Amino acid sequence: MAKKSAIEKNAKRQKMVERYAEKRAKLKAAAMDENLSLEERYKARLKLAELPRNSAPNRVRNRCEVSGRPRGYYRKLKMSRIALRELGSNGQIPGLVKSSW
Repeated sequence: MAKKSAIEKNAKRQKMVERYAEKRAKLKAAAMDENLSLEERYKARLKLAELPRNSAPNRVRNRCEVSGRPRGYYRKLKMSRIALRELGSNGQIPGLVKSSW
């Protein structure tokens, strides 16, 4: 099980990303727009830099929803390899059979 503080920090970042997503998208579009003047694009870049760092989507870490583990994460299942194996062994994931030979 991961530290509760790390899980909470990641959840806080996720909420911040959702809160600033629209504003960030508008500023990014303005900064990349070739039709705007150089000054306007520069101002958009400065405003983008003023936003909180934790509002950037790449700062959110994929974590297992079962254990909170940050590594060995399967995106499709939203869980780590260890949690997947444990639930699969218990027969709690339909269609998953632990191999044996």
